[in-house]
Amino acid sequence: MSSSQKPIVNAAFNYETLAETLDIKKKSGQLVIGLPNEQNLQENRVALTPEAVNVLTNNGHRVVLEYHAGEGAHYSDQDFSEAGAKIAYNREEVYQSDMLIKSAPVSEVEIEYIKPGQTIISPIHIAVMKSEILQSLMQKKVTALSFENLKDDSGHNPIVRSMSEIAGSAVMLIAGQYLSSFNNGKGVLLGGISGIPPTKVIIVGAGIVGEYAARTALAMGASVKVFDNNIYRLKRMQNAIGQRMWTSVIEPKILAKQLKTCDVAVGALSSTGGGRTQIVVTEEMVSAMRPGSVIVDVSIDRGGCFETSEVTSHESPIFMKYGVIHYGVPNIPSGFARTASQAISNVLMPLLLEIGDEGGLENLLWHKLNIRNGIYLYKGALTNIYLSQRFDLKYNDLNLLIASKR
Repeated sequence: MSSSQKPIVNAAFNYETLAETLDIKKKSGQLVIGLPNEQNLQENRVALTPEAVNVLTNNGHRVVLEYHAGEGAHYSDQDFSEAGAKIAYNREEVYQSDMLIKSAPVSEVEIEYIKPGQTIISPIHIAVMKSEILQSLMQKKVTALSFENLKDDSGHNPIVRSMSEIAGSAVMLIAGQYLSSFNNGKGVLLGGISGIPPTKVIIVGAGIVGEYAARTALAMGASVKVFDNNIYRLKRMQNAIGQRMWTSVIEPKILAKQLKTCDVAVGALSSTGGGRTQIVVTEEMVSAMRPGSVIVDVSIDRGGCFETSEVTSHESPIFMKYGVIHYGVPNIPSGFARTASQAISNVLMPLLLEIGDEGGLENLLWHKLNIRNGIYLYKGALTNIYLSQRFDLKYNDLNLLIASKR
């Protein structure tokens, strides 16, 4: 059409507004979720409760449970069966699921069962992770999401927080048990009674574990003193608990002086960058503590913050050194497996429903940026910087990997 010509408008034309079309998400047909029976020592938790399984199966998903997987948390196979899960008596059948949900890290024994391209949601335990396991998962092009780094919409780590709340609350129950005369303790009641000075509790670390240990100790009537080098954490703890407490930065002379007269000492320091926890209580400080006092080192999962701490088990939880009772059981929440299982399940069940609604984890990662923080393997590519540095393996930026797939 030349510039001199005018457009022809015909009165017979019928102009109508077009209906707006909406972008409808593709729904997956079905998630096939496998729940193996954990063989790791002292792991009693199950990642999904029967109630959560019932919700998933009612939404069209399929759950395959290895027999006796819930026994450690006192859930029977019948509970799961009635909730809609299929009970598998063959391990291979569970590991053939598209998505594997575990309450313990992947072990060397399980590598042979894991199929290529599988999605795994489990703890990772960076401090004890082995290079061979990681490289085997990479070769099988696995996509893996870790409990420790999974974040919710508010930017918090919901599973880590729940496990820390359980561990912190349990610490005082454990300490009270070992202060008893029947366990070679001092024979004092944690908290005390009217007319008797309260027992003295020292907490090293003002994170979630320290906060809940302090809450429980104060509720029982104990005198609580908290040490941490992070002033913000100390302020946050006081605000959360709602009362003024004795707090201090970790100054060795002050800490040593307080430990000399305490009844219970709790190690609740968290490690930085996924490495070993810093040792802040020396052997000399422990040797000066009163005989019969109790040390509960919750940080033992990452090496411990007491120099005298050693890893113990639920079967043999304590040892004596310098007359002081040491409790060094890692994975304290596993001792309260039913509560811990419910807490994990409360986080994972809504996540699995979202994955199903979005048509798979890959599609969910595109929309949910906070979930990306938990991914340490994406289709075999390592996306966790700490694991990359520790094992000298190639690091891949997850955001670039996801963008390249669109």
